[in-house]
Amino acid sequence: MKISQKRFEEIAQEAFDSLPGEFKQRVDNVQIVIEDYPSDDVLESMDVDREGLLGLYQGVPLPHRGPWYGAHPVVPDKITLYKKNIEAVSATEQNVHDRIVEVLYHELGHYFGMDEAQVRRAMKRFEA
Repeated sequence: MKISQKRFEEIAQEAFDSLPGEFKQRVDNVQIVIEDYPSDDVLESMDVDREGLLGLYQGVPLPHRGPWYGAHPVVPDKITLYKKNIEAVSATEQNVHDRIVEVLYHELGHYFGMDEAQVRRAMKRFEA
């Protein structure tokens, strides 16, 4: 299901806005970016196929930010949503919406310090 860049961005914003307040208030210095596909560098570092990655968190997870964090200018952490890959696994706009929510929440789990296994367990509880 292909949707416009503008609509994709709106859905991503709606997904972020739907976070519970206590989580949304704790998200600091994170940029959400939309790209069509992962870069070659990302693919090489992650050892995945171009179509196999729906999103990626890059940065310093919240629990690892010590008193040094922010003492000097810090580049924002980045959550990337891969538009073409999300569209490829979605048959309807509602599927795109649901997948964006799922991917954003998954990547925010990494931001909050969860490893992949913890994120997957938490997402199962979220889906239930």
